[in-house]
Amino acid sequence: MRLGTVFQSFSRLGVKSLYREAYFIHYFHTPLHKLNFFGVSAIISIKNASIFQQKTLIIQDVNLELGVSEFMYLIGKTGSGKSSLLKTIYGELPLTSGIGSVVGDNLLKLKTKNIPLLRRKIGIVFQDFQLLNDRNVFKNLTFVLECTGGKNKKVNEKRATEVLKQVGLENMGTRMPFELSGGEQQRVSIARALMNKPQLILADEPTGNLDTETSQEIMRLLFAIAAEGTSVLMATHDMTMLENFPARVMKVEEGKMRELSGMNNFDPFQAFSAE
Repeated sequence: MRLGTVFQSFSRLGVKSLYREAYFIHYFHTPLHKLNFFGVSAIISIKNASIFQQKTLIIQDVNLELGVSEFMYLIGKTGSGKSSLLKTIYGELPLTSGIGSVVGDNLLKLKTKNIPLLRRKIGIVFQDFQLLNDRNVFKNLTFVLECTGGKNKKVNEKRATEVLKQVGLENMGTRMPFELSGGEQQRVSIARALMNKPQLILADEPTGNLDTETSQEIMRLLFAIAAEGTSVLMATHDMTMLENFPARVMKVEEGKMRELSGMNNFDPFQAFSAE
């Protein structure tokens, strides 16, 4: 049975997380959070690393491990180094010390010519959406595959249709970006990040320009994406999101990174309540 179908069935039936966990233990002989959908033990694994911008040390003693189908927050003040860490993960900044792998690629041995191959396995969601305003939503999506060598128009259009449905915008393909609300534009941005069927989503302040209600909708979508097998690392400084949608948290502070404890897991299939 397809994973998405399993989760949809659980959602319709109102089955709680405990029973979903029991299902996966029974049929896959392993707990849900330890399932390996992509054949790698960890989507991100960085140990004893230092993050540099040119020769300037930004963060030291970085130890980060993100599992398959896991959601994790990366928090810290503006200028603390969150963006530098994300840039290292997707290959814009080189990793020069420690040990690091992302979606199976060794960051220490990553060659410039192989960076585009790494990024095909990673989807990036930006705070300011970064959609192309000279083309409609559908063409914004198919452009991603065209840029990465996808020359089959029918295949590209089929994938665009799939991801628009996944983010709840199946009827918005002909709209121009400027005709959409902020929340809709961010959903398109998430759909674009999903086009190459990535193993990892990096979300950099995805709710930063959105109101509270719309932010909650985007968070539920990101958690649902993680539940279906795509790991998500989200940088934010919005503590309200952490309170309403708990998950593992890594904090960058004073040039170091540590994990915060005491956060429970948010269930994307449970109705949201602010109470």
